[in-house]
Amino acid sequence: MKKERWLTFADVAFFIGALVVVLMARHFIFTPIEVIGASMNPNLEDSERLFGLKVGEIKRQDIVSFRAPDAEDKNYIKRVIGLPGDVVTYEADQLYINGEKVAEPYLDHFKAEMPAGLQLTEDFTATVPEETYFVMGDNRQNSKDSRMIGAIDQDEIIANAKLKFWPLNKLGTIE
Repeated sequence: MKKERWLTFADVAFFIGALVVVLMARHFIFTPIEVIGASMNPNLEDSERLFGLKVGEIKRQDIVSFRAPDAEDKNYIKRVIGLPGDVVTYEADQLYINGEKVAEPYLDHFKAEMPAGLQLTEDFTATVPEETYFVMGDNRQNSKDSRMIGAIDQDEIIANAKLKFWPLNKLGTIE
């Protein structure tokens, strides 16, 4: 009686090849991100898990993960507000980039809850240095961001968050 093989050499080679491709993609193309804290509430909440791309262009209003400039071994996740060379102005709770009004629909939840006469975001003006990004948390009153820690060097950005995968009931793309 002939004994059947459970795995062939081709099966093992395929598995090893697939594993190498996944590991290479994980190293060079995407990375998992964990949201820690409340600075991105309600759009991203504490303990949610995301996938971020390590490649591609970073655009205004993208959500990025970066090395915290003020805390070793810690990463932050914030929204890109200003690109290199931009002049970012907040006046009467309205964002202006290079003098042009910019909508922020992701803040509607907070603005609707603000008592009359109070602002979600204090007035300021900042010029974004070349090769850096101005980032802010969506939870403006509870976020350590570029208003405190300065613009983020492009080399410190780890990934551009694109997909929420945990918890499963929130699976989907990030806006």
